[in-house]
Amino acid sequence: MAIEYRGEKFAGYNKPKKTPNAGKSHAVLAKVGSEIKLIRFGQKGVSGSPKKAGESESYRKRRESFKARHAKNISKGKMSAAYWSDRTKW
Repeated sequence: MAIEYRGEKFAGYNKPKKTPNAGKSHAVLAKVGSEIKLIRFGQKGVSGSPKKAGESESYRKRRESFKARHAKNISKGKMSAAYWSDRTKW
């Protein structure tokens, strides 16, 4: 079920993808109810945090700091860039 939105193809709603030619590292076509929104998120060239299994203490603190710093925006749900960044990169 490929969806084309503003000349860009997505695998489906609420499915993030990498964006090689945009200013941000990822994009998602978010849909809640009947509202649809294109959200670009993530700094290019930054990997976020590695997977939790076997992560170092500094990466754990880095990940927790991100989640604490953006908790208010993450809680806004699928229509916020922080939600998708938390889910995809952290």
